[in-house]
Amino acid sequence: MLKSWMVIAGVAVIVAILANTISSPDDLRWFNRLQRPSWLTFERLIPLIWTVIFVCGGWSAYIVWEANPGTLNTWLLMGLYVLLETVTMLYTSVMAKLRSLRVGAMIGATGFFVCAFLAVAVFRVSSTAVWLLVPYLLWSPIGTYTTWAMIPLNPQDA
Repeated sequence: MLKSWMVIAGVAVIVAILANTISSPDDLRWFNRLQRPSWLTFERLIPLIWTVIFVCGGWSAYIVWEANPGTLNTWLLMGLYVLLETVTMLYTSVMAKLRSLRVGAMIGATGFFVCAFLAVAVFRVSSTAVWLLVPYLLWSPIGTYTTWAMIPLNPQDA
């Protein structure tokens, strides 16, 4: 029998794969050639940071599911977790497909607000699950600001 954490991880992987099918190699080349702010010295750590954030998010979802498995409220919260991951995973793909840093900044901001709404909704279920969303709430504005700061450096790609 599948454990709930296996299903949560499987859904996360499927969302990630589907979100990445949108972009082409040309789209990724566009993204990689963009000028970055000089203060962005930690770019090589970003994949590790997002890995930690996704693990925390999955763990948060697991705690929420295990608190009240199968209830309507829990299913709705799971839908919010999927929405959050979908928005997050679409950031690079959609921004690169549309070649628009402004779109990227809007998607980044949307992720923050979805996560904030989710944190408030989850609070009644588990404070631990909320704490596991804090890394997203702290990092998302940094990523969104970084994207916004890239606009003046790449005006043709705003």
